[in-house]
Formats: sequence, C-alpha cells, structure tokens
Amino acid sequence: MTLQTFVKKRPYLFWSSGPQAQLSESAVVEGVLNYGDLPDVRKLVTILGKDKVTQIFYKSAGKKRSNYDPRIKHFFRHYFKTNA
Repeated sequence: MTLQTFVKKRPYLFWSSGPQAQLSESAVVEGVLNYGDLPDVRKLVTILGKDKVTQIFYKSAGKKRSNYDPRIKHFFRHYFKTNA
C-alpha cells in the first residue's frame, strides 16, 4: 500500500484537507499520530518505516509551534524512546 492509498482510505484523519490533496509525509504522520488509532499508527509504520516516522515526529514536535496536542506529543516521545 502506498502512502496516498493509505490517506484515501482514511478520510476521517485528514478532514481539514480536500479529498484530492497530495499530503506530504510529515502532514500524514501528524494526522495519524494526532487523530488515528493504534491500527492506523501500525499501518503507517509499516508503510514508512519506524525510523522515518520517528524522525518526522521529532523534527516537527521539536519546533516551538507544532500542531501536536501536548498529550499526543508526550505519549509519542515516550513511545518512540522505548520502541525506536
């Protein structure tokens, strides 16, 4: 499965963008980590790889302004620290 197929099958995660939007990898990671459930996260990791998802998360979560909910940011910092 490609990343764009993954996005098209989960419109509930990307409600803020149009149905034909070509989202970047970082936008997809952000949407899945913020709004997805555990099967969505697992599928994303299968598609992109654990290292890439971790790298994208830390790059955007480390900025002063990010769109991650503080609870989500806290959870995934610990998750990636123990599982990366």
